[in-house]
Amino acid sequence: MSCDKSAQPVSAAGAATTENQSQPHLRRVLGLRDLVFYGIVLVQPVGVIGPFGLADRMSRGHVTLTIILGLVAMMFTAASYGRMGALYPTAGSAYTYVGRGLNPHLGFLAGWVMILDYLIIPIMSVVYAALSLQRLVDDFAPGFSHQLAAALGAQANEPRVSFVLWVVLLTVAMTLLNLRGIKWTARTNQILLAAMCLMITAFVVQAIRYLWARQGWAGLLSTQPLYNPRTFNVQAVCTATSLAVLTYIGFDGVTTLAEDVRNPKRTVPLAIMLTCLFIGLCAALQAYLGQRVWPDYTTFKNEETAFFDVCALMGGKFLFNAVSVIMAVACLGSALTGQVGAARILFAMGRDGALPKFFARLDKRNTPVLSIWLLGGLTLAGTLWLD
Repeated sequence: MSCDKSAQPVSAAGAATTENQSQPHLRRVLGLRDLVFYGIVLVQPVGVIGPFGLADRMSRGHVTLTIILGLVAMMFTAASYGRMGALYPTAGSAYTYVGRGLNPHLGFLAGWVMILDYLIIPIMSVVYAALSLQRLVDDFAPGFSHQLAAALGAQANEPRVSFVLWVVLLTVAMTLLNLRGIKWTARTNQILLAAMCLMITAFVVQAIRYLWARQGWAGLLSTQPLYNPRTFNVQAVCTATSLAVLTYIGFDGVTTLAEDVRNPKRTVPLAIMLTCLFIGLCAALQAYLGQRVWPDYTTFKNEETAFFDVCALMGGKFLFNAVSVIMAVACLGSALTGQVGAARILFAMGRDGALPKFFARLDKRNTPVLSIWLLGGLTLAGTLWLD
């Protein structure tokens, strides 16, 4: 028993060293607005575009209702994360919560699961953004594409920017921005969020104009997206809700920056709730208008890209292409913020001794540079490895 007792204080001390002045600490420079912007960009206010068609079909025309139901469930989850973030206001998110609240070994497993999650986000985001930019630049600015390809040393038999070059450019840009420090990341998030909100505004305005011109108030105001007695089915709605919650995936990333914010006990819980609420309201508004513009879910040309067809119907090619550009911007934002979140988890695990100490090394900007470089390399390798 004496051995057990002597071991327990060591474990507890290891878990508590994050607040010890002898350990490296991130600088608290972010405010509530920065944290909310980070969460919104990570989750994407245009995240409903992906599951819209599938969820509308699965719910039998009640995708707006499924998003609202998902918001209710996510608000409970956000409240739980917020309370834990106030209790343990340090980097690490679920790794810290599980490690301190349950067991350090379970915390280690939770940390690795989160790292894999936050590594997949940049990889998939860079893939989508690279494909989108490649197609857009080749279609609308072939001359620029050729000049950029030549400047980057492309071969003569490939006179345009290839997918690989776009991947390298995006990954390098993302990594360099994060290496500049968390304040640079916060400013970039503001720009990316402004661009996404501009697109959402254009979509909403065009949808309202389209519906008003054809049906007046009857087109704008309807209960069918929430309840259509001809097709309503509880089981279908519940099944589709499990897909619609993908709209909110990633909001927990707010808690990974708990050590970067001022007054974290108040800021983190409030930021995660505001992030979840903002995403839910944006998604519900977009889904509602999308359903009113295209009310018959059985006539989608392609369920996976149904939202793009809605945009093309009411806004023509311009809005279709604008949504494509914004999706690329949103993916870049998710990649940027996903890398930040993963770097904070690696930093916390390295500081606690769960990983080698070099993961907790900070540069003069108070940035975990080695973790960011490693994640950038893994993102590049993973992106190029995927077909």
